[in-house]
Amino acid sequence: MKKLNVILNVPKVDTKLVSQFRDFTAATVYEAAGQRGMMDPRIRPIYNEATVCGPALTVKCHVGDNIMIHKAVTIANPGDVLVVTIGNDVESGAWGEILTMAAQKKGVAGLVIDGAVRDSEAMKRRGFPVFSRGIAVGGTAKRNPGRINHPIVCGNVFIEPGDLVLGDLDGVVIVARELCEEVLHNAKKRQQRENEIMQKLEEGATTLSLLHLDRMLEEIGITEG
Repeated sequence: MKKLNVILNVPKVDTKLVSQFRDFTAATVYEAAGQRGMMDPRIRPIYNEATVCGPALTVKCHVGDNIMIHKAVTIANPGDVLVVTIGNDVESGAWGEILTMAAQKKGVAGLVIDGAVRDSEAMKRRGFPVFSRGIAVGGTAKRNPGRINHPIVCGNVFIEPGDLVLGDLDGVVIVARELCEEVLHNAKKRQQRENEIMQKLEEGATTLSLLHLDRMLEEIGITEG
């Protein structure tokens, strides 16, 4: 049986969980996941206010070719985040204003691409969140087959279609779909603890005492005088 290039129906992280994850930063979720799921930090938001949260619609493209991205937009569901690997190609702008308009009409939540985009000012003006490895005016071909909704590696992270994608100014984090409830629980506990720490800092406590780092200083032999 021939393997499908495009898989139309995949399990996804529950929309109620997605909504709750929006309350947390990428850094908090990364820590709550046991410091796992961080994409290559060189994949950055193209404007500082960009944030994204939703289930991954994974796309694997040939270097310098974006035809599978065009296809992915047509099958995307509202709230999906396109997660694209294009072979670390930073010389071709694989996404621009036209694809942005098409994606917004479909209700796509954003784009994460291990590659380059162009028309960045238009994306900022339209409020469409994009995280990319670079920005380039180079053109793309549209003739090489790829895959949609298959497992991929993007930004050095393994991603299954339907996994949670969370991105902000600090970067992008991926949470495996089956771990989302556990990670969300941990994120809530971590946020509560951090709020308590910040309250105690307001009252005059130090990070050394609150995080038990004074003991660590002793263990590593720090001296002062």
